[in-house]
Amino acid sequence: VSSGRWFHPWPFLFLSLRLLQAEASKDQPTRSILPSAIRPNRPPPLPAPHPDTPRHTAAAAAAPKSPKTLAPRRRRRRRRRRPWLPQQRTWRAARACASSSSATPAPASPASSSPSPPSSSPRTSPRSCPTPASPPTTSPTASPSPSSTPPPASEQKPKLIAECQAADAVVLTYACDRLSTLDRLSSYWLPELRRIQLKAPVIVVGCKLDLRDDQQNSLEQTMAPIMQSFREIETCIECSALRQIQVPEVFYYAQKAVLHPTAPLFDQEAQSLKPRCVRALKRIFILCDHDRDGALSDVELNDFQVRCFSAPLQPMEISGVKRVVQEKMPEGVNDSGLTLTGFLFLHALFIEKGRLETTWTVLRKFGYDNEIKLRDDFIPTSVKRAPDQTVELTNEVIDYLKGIFNMFDIDNDEALLPSELDDLFSTAPENPWTSDLYKDCAERNVLGGLSLEGFLSKWALMTLLDPANSFANLVYVGYSGDFNSAFTITRKRRVDRKKQQTQRNVFQCYVFGPKGAGKTALLQSFLGRQPSDALPTNSDRFAANTVELSDGTRKTLVLREIPEGDVRSLLNNKESLAPCDAAVFVYDSCDEFSWQRARDLLVQVASHGENTGYEVPCLIVAAKDDLDQSPVALQESTRVSQDMGIETPIPISVKLKDLNSIFCRIVHAAQRPHLSIPETEAGKTRRQYRQLLNRSLMVVSVGAAIGVVGVAAYRVYAARRNSSS
Repeated sequence: VSSGRWFHPWPFLFLSLRLLQAEASKDQPTRSILPSAIRPNRPPPLPAPHPDTPRHTAAAAAAPKSPKTLAPRRRRRRRRRRPWLPQQRTWRAARACASSSSATPAPASPASSSPSPPSSSPRTSPRSCPTPASPPTTSPTASPSPSSTPPPASEQKPKLIAECQAADAVVLTYACDRLSTLDRLSSYWLPELRRIQLKAPVIVVGCKLDLRDDQQNSLEQTMAPIMQSFREIETCIECSALRQIQVPEVFYYAQKAVLHPTAPLFDQEAQSLKPRCVRALKRIFILCDHDRDGALSDVELNDFQVRCFSAPLQPMEISGVKRVVQEKMPEGVNDSGLTLTGFLFLHALFIEKGRLETTWTVLRKFGYDNEIKLRDDFIPTSVKRAPDQTVELTNEVIDYLKGIFNMFDIDNDEALLPSELDDLFSTAPENPWTSDLYKDCAERNVLGGLSLEGFLSKWALMTLLDPANSFANLVYVGYSGDFNSAFTITRKRRVDRKKQQTQRNVFQCYVFGPKGAGKTALLQSFLGRQPSDALPTNSDRFAANTVELSDGTRKTLVLREIPEGDVRSLLNNKESLAPCDAAVFVYDSCDEFSWQRARDLLVQVASHGENTGYEVPCLIVAAKDDLDQSPVALQESTRVSQDMGIETPIPISVKLKDLNSIFCRIVHAAQRPHLSIPETEAGKTRRQYRQLLNRSLMVVSVGAAIGVVGVAAYRVYAARRNSSS
C-alpha cells in the first residue's frame, strides 16, 4: 500500500510470498483462519457494477483492496472476531480445525501428484451481482432467528423456496448469546436448503457479538463440526449490528462468494485444485508459453501479467516469486523459467491466501465463465443453417488436426492411444470422446489406438452433429482461427437435387431395419470389427470412417443406426430426414417376416420424404447371404424395388466379409441425390395428377395465347379496312 494506491494482485503475491517465507521459518502450527496480512480489517462494501459492465470486468473491479496495515491493530477493548473462511484453507484447511497443533505440510505438487477429486462439476454460475447496500435475498425468512420465529407455514414455504432458488447468495444468522439458535440452524435450515438443492453459496453469520460470553468456544471450534457436515457453507463470521462491528464484512463476503466462488476452483474433500480448474490453467499456461519450451520466461511472465492485470512486474518481484516457488517446490522452476507445476502452485497459493479474485481475473481474461468453460462470446452456441445443410471441416482445420495428431503421437506408431488422447484434451474441460456417442464410433487397432483416419472421422462426426461443441474443442486444443475459417456450410440438399450433383465431403446414411436383421453387424464391419463384437442396441449408434472411391477420391461416411422402435418418433419430426444423404434398409434374406418389416419401413420413410420434400436415395441390403435365402423374400424384394424405382437388393455377408462394395455404393447414391429415390403408390398418384394438371394448364395457356393472337390480328385487320374505306 502506498499513498492510497492499491497494488495489483501479482505484486501483492510478491508480498504474500515474503510473508509466507517468514511464517515458514517460525514452524508454527497451522491456523484455521486467514493470516492477518491478507485478511481485511474492515473491507469496504464492493461497488455495484454498472448494468452494462461485463461480468468478468465487474468481478475484477470488485476485488477488495489491500489493507493499509499488515497486522491487526492492538486494542484495549474487545478485539473483533475475524471471519472464518474455511474454504480458503487449500492444502490442509479441512484438517486444521480438528488438529490445530499439527505442523504445516508442504503443498503437494499438482504435477507430481495430480489431484483426484470425486467430481469436477462446478456449481451453477451466479445470475447477477448483488448490490452492496442490501443482502443478496430480500426474503425476511432467508436470515431468521429460529428461536423466536417458527418454521414457515405451508403457504409460505413455496415462496421461501422460490426466493432461495432465485438468490445469488443466502445469509443464515444465529444469535451468539444463544447457542440453541445455532442448533436450530444446523438441524433445520441447512438441511432444508440442501433438500431444495440450493446452488447458491451460504454465509453463516453470528449476530449480537457484543453479547457473546468470552468463556464460550471460539468461532473455529464452534463451526468446525457444522462445516464438516455442510460443505456448501462458504464463510462463517460474527457481527454486531448494535455496535456496528463487522456488518459491512457480512455483505462483502456474501458478494465475494458470488463474484469469486470457491467451489469451481477448489475441492474441499481432496484439498486440491479441481481438475477443470487445472485444465483451464494449463491451457492458459500453454497460450502464454510462446516459445513452447515448457516454461514461462521473465518476458512471458511479464506479458501474462500485463494482459491480465494491465500492470508490469518489476524484475525484483519476478525473482522473488520464482525464489519462493523454488523453495516450496523445486520442480516449479527450471533454467528457462516458471514451469507448469510452479504456475499451478502459484494459483493454489492464491486460494490459500484468500486471493480468489486473482485466479478468477486470470480465468475471465482468457474467456472462462463461472463453470470454467469458455463464454458464449468466445464460442458460438448455435450455427444458423437450413435443416438440409450440414457443417464440415475446412482444409485449414484438417491440416491443423493432422499436426496435432503427429504432435501427440509420442511413440510414432501412427495411432493415438487412450492416454495420448487424454493428454491431447487435457486443456479442455473434459475429453469429449468419452461419451457413449463417440466412444466406439471410429476404427481402432488391437491396442485401442486411433489411427489418423479414425481421428479425422471423429472430428468430422462431431462437427456434423454438434458444430458448436466441435469448435469449442478446437479452441481448447489450441486452434486460434475463427469459426468461418474452421468450418464450411454445405449447399442445401434440395439445390443439390436440382443441380443433380453435390459438393459435400461428408455423407450421413441412416440404417433402418427390423431387429436382428444385421444393422449393428454392418456398422461393425464398417469399422473393421468382427460381427461377433456386435451387440443389440436400443439407441442410436454411429460409425464414421473414410471410403475410397474408384477415382481415388476419399469421402467420409457416417452410418447412423436407427432402432426399429425409434422409427415412429423419428418420423414424427418433419425435418428428421433433412440431414440424411442416403438411407439403407437391411433385412435378413433368409427370413420372410424380416423382409416384410423392412418393406414397411421403406414405405414409411419414402412417404415421409414425399410429404415433407426431403426425399432421400434409398438402397435395400439383403444381409446374411451366406445362409439359405427365402425365395418369397427374394422375389418380393426384387418386385418392390422395381415398382418403387430403386436398385434391386444388394446381397452381403458380413460373416464371410463379402460386402459387395456396399459402402462405395452408399457414397455413390449420396453423390447423385436425384436418383434412387423410391416412389410410393400415393406418390405416383400425386405425380400423375400434377402431370395432368400441368398438361391441362399447358393446353389452356396455348388456347389463351391463340385467342389473344386471333383477337389482335382481327383488330389489325379491322383497323386497316377502316382506314382504306
